Amino acid sequence: MRNAGFFVVFFLLSSTLLSQSFDQFLNHLTSLPVNERQAAVNRFINGIHRFPLIEYDTLVRFIYQRPGQKVSLQSDTVIHVTMEAPFQRVSIAGDFTGWQPTMEMKTIPGTNLWYADASFESNARVEYKFVINGKDWIMDPKNPLSGKGGYGSNSELRMPEYGTPPELDYDPAIPHGTIEDTVFRSDDPSKPRTVRVYLPPGYANNSKKYPVMLFHDGSDYITFAEANVILDWLIDHHEIEPLIGIFVDPVDRENEYSGKKVKPFTNFIIHDLMPVMERKYAISMDPHKRATLGASLGGNIALSLGITNPECFGNIAAQSSAVSKEVNNSYKNGKKKDLVLYMDLGKYDLYHLIPMVHNFIPVLKRKKYEFHYYEFPEGHSWGNWKAHLEIGRAHV
Repeated sequence: MRNAGFFVVFFLLSSTLLSQSFDQFLNHLTSLPVNERQAAVNRFINGIHRFPLIEYDTLVRFIYQRPGQKVSLQSDTVIHVTMEAPFQRVSIAGDFTGWQPTMEMKTIPGTNLWYADASFESNARVEYKFVINGKDWIMDPKNPLSGKGGYGSNSELRMPEYGTPPELDYDPAIPHGTIEDTVFRSDDPSKPRTVRVYLPPGYANNSKKYPVMLFHDGSDYITFAEANVILDWLIDHHEIEPLIGIFVDPVDRENEYSGKKVKPFTNFIIHDLMPVMERKYAISMDPHKRATLGASLGGNIALSLGITNPECFGNIAAQSSAVSKEVNNSYKNGKKKDLVLYMDLGKYDLYHLIPMVHNFIPVLKRKKYEFHYYEFPEGHSWGNWKAHLEIGRAHV
């Protein structure tokens, strides 16, 4: 994996607080009279420049200050505290809790401070939210970092040694490809299927045949992963050969990717979509220069397309992938196909996906497939998948 060459620093304490750990602060805070504690909290919090706090490279201190708790100060002494609404519980839900609000935060009487501790790998990246009274899910108001996804944005924790890949940032100084939009009919006339095509820089002036990458959940890979921005950067830096990207949206995602419509969807890709794309664009017919990629359920259909149609897609990439019993058995019991596979998984991925992938990797080993497999200290998120697209490109 390429090292981005820099680390994100998460907190800086003022010079008066640099030598004071959070535990030392808590010990000091609880030794104070109740009416003096809020002023001490305010001074401590004002000395922190980035949240959450990270100590000893791996220890994270999540900190939340409750709004609606009004504190009046006189000479740095709390003289009056009022509560605007019942406020009984603050918890944390995130990649590391399976997105269940099970990490309880503690509070100190006489203050609006809530806190919780957790440990992560020094290069981890996870997403989270605070949950108030078990029902109100909010982002961390003191943390400016966020990750976006189909269910909205979450606060993002980057540990000190997490390196942000440079290709994630749009670079106006390099050549950029173009995106063409088209629509295909689906089996539901009220739901036309969106297909977007990425053409690399210089495509119009070149007569060669290009490799192709078919993306499942196509619009999401553009919206949330900014795959076109990543492709531009990787092509410009000669990390990948210029390629054509085909971004296909599902119409009935669950059934098309892993249910009763897998076969009709496969027929659409192989017999309807790709012939049109091959006539319209300069796409290589060599299966070793053709790949399909997806995340989560999209990974399952990518794996399925590979085992059923290796003559169309010789390279398969599946990120945080579901692996259905049908797909597992096809690879396990069927004849080995001429495929190269890439798979990755987050340590903090969805609980039910982890055993699927862990059970599938030995199948690939026994069949002697050429495959590349990585696990990252991240969760089930577009922030994870887009940061590792360059590894999948390098291998497929």
